[in-house]
Amino acid sequence: MKKILIIEDDRFVQAMLRQTVEKAGYHVETADNGSIGLDLFGSQAFDAVITDLIMPETEGIETICRMKKIDAGVKVIAISGGGRNRPENYLFMAEKLGARYTFSKPVDREKLLAALRDLVGD
Repeated sequence: MKKILIIEDDRFVQAMLRQTVEKAGYHVETADNGSIGLDLFGSQAFDAVITDLIMPETEGIETICRMKKIDAGVKVIAISGGGRNRPENYLFMAEKLGARYTFSKPVDREKLLAALRDLVGD
């Protein structure tokens, strides 16, 4: 079973993502922020990571950069609802840093699952 790490500080969004990904047949671990996510990523193997970009502690852009240093081949899906800027600005930066797919919130569940299947299979 493929293992997915979801890093999301909003508990409602995290629960929705977890439910969606688990129903599709993946094993899921979650983290409330980038610091916790990096700890998990450094101690376990994951087939892909779904990360929010605007979070407390360690935000998503830094999280992606640090994960890439641990594993240059990490498969990342970045999501953002924006902040003071439009989400597209953050998502563009995430793409430049190696996120394979990016989505604005609210995330279309079917598109997210299609991206996940493309990255890691069923």
